[in-house]
Amino acid sequence: MPKTTPLAPCFIAISAFCLLFATAAHGQLVESAKSRFIFKDADGKSDSAEIVTKYVPKKIVHPVAKTDSSIDPKLRRAATIAEERAHAHSRTQCWHYVKHALFSAGVISSYPKTAYASEAGDELIRSYGFKRLPIRDPYAAPIGAVLVYGNKNRGHVEIRTKDGFVSDFRSPTPSKRPLMGVYAKL
Repeated sequence: MPKTTPLAPCFIAISAFCLLFATAAHGQLVESAKSRFIFKDADGKSDSAEIVTKYVPKKIVHPVAKTDSSIDPKLRRAATIAEERAHAHSRTQCWHYVKHALFSAGVISSYPKTAYASEAGDELIRSYGFKRLPIRDPYAAPIGAVLVYGNKNRGHVEIRTKDGFVSDFRSPTPSKRPLMGVYAKL
């Protein structure tokens, strides 16, 4: 039988510890590999991304529009008319549809003459007695308010409804163009 030195039991203990540690590390590596998706990117390098196992929706909730008793109630009727006539998708005739809704509800006495949506606010103030409201957030606009977006070249017009915005189409969110002004008849 070969002779054993006093270091042999220590060596066996260290070897056992290393084996146990390696097994635990391998288990964590396998576990982390299960939670990550490994792929090659466009440059051919390996990369990984976390695998999502639970979906938790983060709903963006905007408040329902409020009714402002100081504005003309005919504007709320114009919002309803515009909503009834609106389509699911844009027909690139926003100002045309808003004009019709305002005229049909009796908010304005004649059909506006401007052709471009970006000019709508100026004409509503100049010819029909609208006032520009001190509102910068489209979601804060009262029901029936006319919102004008864009710049002097391109624009968009819509009316605020209880749960969204409407022009020639319905939308739960406002236009992404810069807001030029919010207008209402008091």
